[in-house]
Amino acid sequence: MCGIAGCFGVKDRETVGKMLDAMPHRGPDDHGMHIFNNTVFGHTRLSIVDVKKGHQPILANGGRTGVICNGEIYNFKKIRNRLAGKYHFTTGSDTEAILHLYQEKGPECVKDLDGMYAFAIFDEDDLMLARDPIGIKPLYYGYVGGNLYFASELGAMSLAGVDEVHEFPAGYYFTPGEGFVQHYQVPQIQDYLLTDVDEACEKIRETFITAVKKRLLADKEIPVGSFCSGGLDSSLVAAIAAEEIPQLHTFVVGMKDKYGVESDDLKASRIAAKHIGSTHHELIFTEDEYYEVLPTVINKLETYDPSLVRCAVPCYFTCKVAADYVTVVLTGEGADELFSGYHYMKHFPLDVQNKEARRCIENLHNINLQRADRMGMYFSLELRVPFLDVAMIDLAMQIPPQLKIRPSAENGSQIEKWIFRKAFEDTGYLPDEILWRYKVQYTQGAGCESLGERLAESEISEDEYERIKAENPKATINSREAAYYFKIFRQFHPQDSVLDSIGIWTGFDFAEEREHVQGTMDGELKHVRV
Repeated sequence: MCGIAGCFGVKDRETVGKMLDAMPHRGPDDHGMHIFNNTVFGHTRLSIVDVKKGHQPILANGGRTGVICNGEIYNFKKIRNRLAGKYHFTTGSDTEAILHLYQEKGPECVKDLDGMYAFAIFDEDDLMLARDPIGIKPLYYGYVGGNLYFASELGAMSLAGVDEVHEFPAGYYFTPGEGFVQHYQVPQIQDYLLTDVDEACEKIRETFITAVKKRLLADKEIPVGSFCSGGLDSSLVAAIAAEEIPQLHTFVVGMKDKYGVESDDLKASRIAAKHIGSTHHELIFTEDEYYEVLPTVINKLETYDPSLVRCAVPCYFTCKVAADYVTVVLTGEGADELFSGYHYMKHFPLDVQNKEARRCIENLHNINLQRADRMGMYFSLELRVPFLDVAMIDLAMQIPPQLKIRPSAENGSQIEKWIFRKAFEDTGYLPDEILWRYKVQYTQGAGCESLGERLAESEISEDEYERIKAENPKATINSREAAYYFKIFRQFHPQDSVLDSIGIWTGFDFAEEREHVQGTMDGELKHVRV
């Protein structure tokens, strides 16, 4: 996990240096820059693979070819073994495998990569930029007088003097000659392929266990942990990781109510952690602490959308406690999108559910994945998402919706992610009370779901809300909460900020997403069993 920045077409070392200086949190372990002709590549490094030698940019061809990368390539050893007889490897880094694979195959090399990444390659006077299939790792670009600038974060791009900044599309690569070329798209729905429950369960188990274990990649001295909220997704990730890592570090956060009662995630996570034998860490935050970190969260999140800000605050606290013990942490992001885990999906007709799931997967790059990246990297922590392994996504598009959401045999209530739960039934990974725990929103499980809204109602009057909305017609401000967050955002990103050029700073309208998710997570907490 790192930060990258660069320019192509002009030897602008000063600007690239400033862009790197804006992202020290993304790479506190090393800093590198290389100039060749009118290309400048910069890199700030969080060392995880080949800690001693993996300095970037990694160069070849006498410094006339080089690569910088943010992310991890999980199959780099296989690529390295295949190319070792033809190319001279100077490091043990996964990034170097990208460079020599490019030398072997050109831009089509991305099709051989299994990982999360945003990388840039210069090859004498040619350039390639690429982003991973789902957009787990961020990348932005813009132009100044025809010269291309790029960086890992919007805040860094604002220093480049570009007129507009654009999000680099997920699942694409770019070269000056070809332009943007799509190398991956979420598979089309073929949900007639896996209708047998036993077959689907077997494939889910095998594919998901592989997805989790490949994401434990790190040098021996780099500690890897897992979030463990006590919900199905992160708890199962942690349980599988614990097979490989004795005394795995796991993490949860939550609050106490006015009566001193702990939030549900705190209680459920202890059950899961005890079962898997992890070294469990809790952070209990207060209402005052929530409000104290809110401006920092909004600034670093690079958006003010309420649905993201709400979830980003407990994510901030979870990353904060995790960073004290590990450098890499696994998360449960993506499970709800793959297996119809959101409660609003229960109200969709069967023939629409997988279409909605596919839509959600395609939009993750500037919703939940943006939150995970920004909050993790603020604490120099790499978050990995096994549910978004491309094999898992492919599998999810083959499973019919009636296996994803299914009525309970006990009371007829709709059970979300049914087939995924069923796949791990009687495996010993989790106790039934966790495996079949009712789905709750991240903020609800942590006990902080209404804090931001309550604060906004006290700080923003209806008149001020209408004024902010009228003065900023390009912004998506649909509530007093959004207006309050917008005011905070503007303190860090002034009106003339280049970030205005991509709408609400992510290129995505959250209004529909918010309508789906809000109002559907307020059911009582309960456990269901089929």
